[in-house]
Amino acid sequence: MRRPVFAGYRPPPDRSQRQARHVLARAAIEVAGRMQVSSIHVLFPEQDDLAVLRESGYMVRESVQFHWNNAGYADFDAFLASLTYDKRKKIRQEARKVAQADITFEYKRGHQITAEDLSFFFSCYCNTYYERGRQPYLSEAFFSQLLQHAPDSLLLVIAQRQGSPVACAMNMIGNNKMYGRYWGAHEYIPGLHFQTCYMQGIRYCITHGIALFEGGAQGEHKLSRGLLPQTTYSAHWIARPEFADAIHRFLDEETVHVQAYLDDLHEHSPFRKQNDAPIPRAPSQPE
Repeated sequence: MRRPVFAGYRPPPDRSQRQARHVLARAAIEVAGRMQVSSIHVLFPEQDDLAVLRESGYMVRESVQFHWNNAGYADFDAFLASLTYDKRKKIRQEARKVAQADITFEYKRGHQITAEDLSFFFSCYCNTYYERGRQPYLSEAFFSQLLQHAPDSLLLVIAQRQGSPVACAMNMIGNNKMYGRYWGAHEYIPGLHFQTCYMQGIRYCITHGIALFEGGAQGEHKLSRGLLPQTTYSAHWIARPEFADAIHRFLDEETVHVQAYLDDLHEHSPFRKQNDAPIPRAPSQPE
């Protein structure tokens, strides 16, 4: 099946950016009609694009992800101090259990990542799918190509015991943001998933001045670890009117539930109120 490719488009000098967006949104529908494709899907559009897509007949869907924002924390302890007592305590307990299992962490980015590192990560990635009775979507060759062509965008967080790796998380970095992508382990250790995927990612962002860590969709467990709910959007055009009408009705109902879900999440912020004083702690406890 042929697939349309839009590349290198630049609006004529006499068109505004908004006009150019309208041209692209409508041109996509025209191309879809000529090629007899069933639908168009635009993921994570910017707000300016979203407004134009809606005006051009695309349906908008709201979803929820959990993001961590760097408030200029001096270090990881400063981040913990911004959380409520219960949330700090839980994170420290998890970190202590992982440390008691003799686990340490290593970060590898770009050309620091060896073929052996990537092979271990891929085995962890596959394990995550196999544990759920599913087949992995991506091949080891895909990740090798990614490392070859965009090395600085890749960060591996490797959990190891006495130099031997036991788990790994892959993150993508770009535009002062880090995106949590894949994770897997060869051994179950309580708290290891949260430490490897979230706490170590936050540590890295603080150390390297990265502004935003996108922990991905699903999981209120992320909220208790300092990742706050954010509304994300997608836009969809459906060729067959009867399908479009049914989906439109569904999205209207779903949006109401998404907004209620967000309101509930915002009522359970893990952060201290501005006038709450942090509780002092001894500086030598392991994280």
